[in-house]
Formats: sequence, C-alpha cells, structure tokens
Amino acid sequence: MIGTQNLVDGYALNARVIQMQADGLTHADSLLQLPFRGNCLNWVIGHILADRDEIFTLLLGEQGLLSKAQYTRYKSDSEPITLDSADVIGLEELLALLAKSQQVLAEKIGGLSLEEAESVIEVKGREKPLDEWLFGFYFHETYHTGQTEILRQLAGKDD
Repeated sequence: MIGTQNLVDGYALNARVIQMQADGLTHADSLLQLPFRGNCLNWVIGHILADRDEIFTLLLGEQGLLSKAQYTRYKSDSEPITLDSADVIGLEELLALLAKSQQVLAEKIGGLSLEEAESVIEVKGREKPLDEWLFGFYFHETYHTGQTEILRQLAGKDD
C-alpha cells in the first residue's frame, strides 16, 4: 500500500515540477496552443486545480478553492482555452492556488489515520478505499504534470 505520506510527497513533487515549468512564463505564454489536439498550460494547471477541488469536496469533505465557474471552466469536458477571457484565471493566480492547494492536501492527507485512509467511500456510484481514490487522482495529475514540459518548450523556454 502507498501510505498517506507517500501521497503527500508525490503531490508536492508534482506541484514543484509545475512551478519549475511555469517559471519565467507570462500569462500570454500560458495560453499558447500546440498545433495538434491538446490544451494550453493555463488549462492544464487549472484542470489540476479542478481535480484537487474534487479531492477536497468529494473525498475529504472540505471546501474547494475554485469558484463554481472556475471549476466548470477547467474540467475535462470544458472547451479548450484558445484566448484570454474573463473566465480564464491568470497564470500567477493559478500558481498561487496550486501552492495553497498543496498546503491543504498536505494537511488533510497527511493527517489521515490508517483507518481513515483505508475506509471505503462511495463517489459517483463507485466504492473504493479512500487511499485508492487519492492514488487515482494522483496518477491523473502526474499525467498532466508531464504535459507541462512540452508546453514550456512551446513558449520558447528551451532549458
């Protein structure tokens, strides 16, 4: 079993990688689109935040950090972000929200007892232990974290 501290450490690593990949980029850089089906860095980070909000609300019984409109804008079935608009969160704010979400994750997941982590919960009609739900979200987040490298390259930061 992956322990709660392993999950806290894994989520923290993802947050550090995202911060590193976004370092030196502008909000305009975060809106650049690849020439094939995909999405921009802004959406990827916002999507990770929307998924973290699901962890908070569906799994941990906490309040999410995004407004309902922001959450909707960055969910999987949302339209690609192709230009700046009122419903697009600025890159600096996204990164600040990511740091705040990391603090909440570390506190809440790190504070789970073994019994709480192994307790079976139902989400959207499916039952699994809480730690399995958390690992599934972590795996998905890691997939998107990996996308940030190519999106940094797209912005011309070839380091």
